[in-house]
Amino acid sequence: MIRFSPDSDALVFTGVDPAGLYQLKNTPNIDTAYSDIISVLELPSEDDSTGVEQSFAGKVVVGDSVIVFHPHVSFAKGKSYLVISFLNAKFGNAGMMLTGKLDHKVKPQEVILKR
Repeated sequence: MIRFSPDSDALVFTGVDPAGLYQLKNTPNIDTAYSDIISVLELPSEDDSTGVEQSFAGKVVVGDSVIVFHPHVSFAKGKSYLVISFLNAKFGNAGMMLTGKLDHKVKPQEVILKR
């Protein structure tokens, strides 16, 4: 699950697979500017004529059961953000394999959050 922290200064990722947490804990100084683990994009507002998504860089902190993304620039009130995460990403499940709907690439988790 991906959500804002109670003060909306960070993003909190819960329910991450223990193996993924272990791997992230052993990767020091994860900076999202150089990693595709987590991508955060500020979505343009309806009155924005440029229509350009802006990337948000930040620092990832790995805890015992959660991962917290702290952006270098604060999230703006009233803005929407697209969060793309490859944490817990999978090719598919048994049901997809049995029905022939298994994809050939890993699908990230995508969530739009409004501050």
